[in-house]
Amino acid sequence: MSRYSAFDPSARNSRYRSVFFLSFAAVALIAAPLARAQFNEPATTQVHDVSVLRPPVGAKVAIVEFEDMECPDCANANPLLMEATQKYHIPWVRHDFPLPQHNWSFQAAVNARWFDTKSKKMGDDYRDYIFANQRSIESPLQLTQTTSKFAQAHGVAMPFAIDPQGKLAALVKADYALGQRVGIEHTPTIWVVTANSKGAPFVEIVDRSKLFQIIDQAISESRGK
Repeated sequence: MSRYSAFDPSARNSRYRSVFFLSFAAVALIAAPLARAQFNEPATTQVHDVSVLRPPVGAKVAIVEFEDMECPDCANANPLLMEATQKYHIPWVRHDFPLPQHNWSFQAAVNARWFDTKSKKMGDDYRDYIFANQRSIESPLQLTQTTSKFAQAHGVAMPFAIDPQGKLAALVKADYALGQRVGIEHTPTIWVVTANSKGAPFVEIVDRSKLFQIIDQAISESRGK
């Protein structure tokens, strides 16, 4: 199992500038750390801002994920997270964290935000569709083609300019900045989070084979058992 890191441990004290490129327009996004691939199991994330690690209002347990749609390990994790949310009927809060070295992940996140404006389900269905077809997407042009197929299958007409005022891109950038404040170092980063729990308020899922076990425990503790 591999994950993708947003930090270079050999230069943690240096400042980096990275540029994301939109496939429809060149939009610069300044990203502090330099990203790189990491092929060993990372340590548990050191959380700096815990405010995001809580369930949505009205929920006691949820999954919170920071994802990059071009990240192979995010694609690996996606079916398991889909299964977990369907099995337990708990919210799945998905945050954008497109890594600088990926040439189409930022645009994919913008596209997903556009489909969100049609319905949240359609936006999430698009994310799942891109993950399922990730291996066949190697360029922004192929992303556009895959996106068009998804839109046609759902009876949606894509506009010529999907985000002319940059409002959707701003939402993606805000999510990325949030991830930086939290302390995200790799994608995917996944937590099971709880409210009114007697146990840990959030647990990072490093060993995914334990996901269901951790959700069971979180649900039990949130009920006061």
